[in-house]
Amino acid sequence: MALRFIGIYPNTPTDESPTIWVEEETGDLIIQSWTADEATVKQAQEVGSIPGHSTDIPAHESMIRLPAVMLQYIPRPDGDA
Repeated sequence: MALRFIGIYPNTPTDESPTIWVEEETGDLIIQSWTADEATVKQAQEVGSIPGHSTDIPAHESMIRLPAVMLQYIPRPDGDA
């Protein structure tokens, strides 16, 4: 797996900052960010997604909060970041 750094939260201190990488082979985004708090998780579960889909978060998944300013680093299909 080869990762390429995409971007980090602007004006970041030295650690614990939202960061995005892309996995070169698959195009998957690898995101480090703040864990969503219980209130956010509960709200998402109340809103739901599609009928019949569980709102539980499996042990192998996490819900993160990605600051809007980080959207500038997400690659677009046309190749622009």
